[in-house]
Amino acid sequence: MPDGHGFGGGAPPVTKVLMTADGLGGVWDYALTLARMLGRHGIRVTLAALGGPLAGDQRAAAAGIFGLSLAESDWALEWMPGSGDQVERSGRWLLDLERRLAPDLVQVNGYAHATLPFRAPVLCVAHSCVRSWFADVLGRPAPDGYDGYGDAVGRGLAAAGLVVAPSRAMAAALRRHYGTGREILVIPNGVEAAADPAPGRKDDLILSVGRVWDEAKNIAALDAVADGLGSPVAVAGNCCHPDGSERRPSRVAMLGRLPRRDLADWYARAAVFCLPARYEPFGLAVLEAAQAGCALVLGDIPSLRENWNGAARFVHPDDRAGLKRTLNGLMSDPARRADLAEAARIRARRFSAGAMTDAYLDAYARLVAAGSRRLAAE
Repeated sequence: MPDGHGFGGGAPPVTKVLMTADGLGGVWDYALTLARMLGRHGIRVTLAALGGPLAGDQRAAAAGIFGLSLAESDWALEWMPGSGDQVERSGRWLLDLERRLAPDLVQVNGYAHATLPFRAPVLCVAHSCVRSWFADVLGRPAPDGYDGYGDAVGRGLAAAGLVVAPSRAMAAALRRHYGTGREILVIPNGVEAAADPAPGRKDDLILSVGRVWDEAKNIAALDAVADGLGSPVAVAGNCCHPDGSERRPSRVAMLGRLPRRDLADWYARAAVFCLPARYEPFGLAVLEAAQAGCALVLGDIPSLRENWNGAARFVHPDDRAGLKRTLNGLMSDPARRADLAEAARIRARRFSAGAMTDAYLDAYARLVAAGSRRLAAE
């Protein structure tokens, strides 16, 4: 373990981490990137996959990471309706994993499992939440059926040794919706540097990436204006909700869910990346598009402003006329589009996998040191 991450004062180093994740969205890619980087620091990660079966390319990606072990399950996620019993059962599964693996630290990329009686200290990473989703996407409180979920989130935030959010906006949402007064560390997500840092020739193409079934991504707005755009639009993402329902745009080219290697090719081709999101606590796809040299057109919401102000064009999620005007304006002005793409590419350097990992190493050290001090006091 390299020096400089706060493991002084008698605190033991972190060599093994048990981490939860699901394969439904950006949390999976975030977890694989962090696990890959931790492996380079000699830290072995066991990734406990929840939320249903993984795709073949997801398993293959995990298998290619040094020091990463994968434990799969099909337990429902805590935000899914009627998941209470499954959350309890998955909790017992996680406790059994911890007992067998004896990790130095447990990282819960969720909330409910942060309350489990793990032997190791617990880091809770707040990637999103149902209450803030309903407030930002639908403009109303979450239904009464989510009261149990909200209580579980509050308990998880209180029980964790440390809480991390990927943006100041998400940290503020936790305080607003759950009344927590505890410290929340902000550690932005990161991606590894592209193999070829210089983007090549771009096609006359507008790209969007995200879970199409999730109203937060607001792909419907892009679909609604597609016929009035002078350039083709392609959307990569899953149209099928975990509950079996489907949301399928009709005016854009649907690419479906793509493996990361294929998705990288589309980022490299697209001149503009558009995500008119209503809710996006960080926006990993935005970062990947910026790194690939796409000009960015984004929903005008606090989290995306936080990361991309001055390096993107922003449109209110309900302003479809403005969205069409902005996209057509950029696609018809290559020089302005190139300037915006370069600004986004430069901004993307702030969100490196190395910077993210250093921040997590410091958080791990702080958490383990606090646990060691408590044990000494006892």
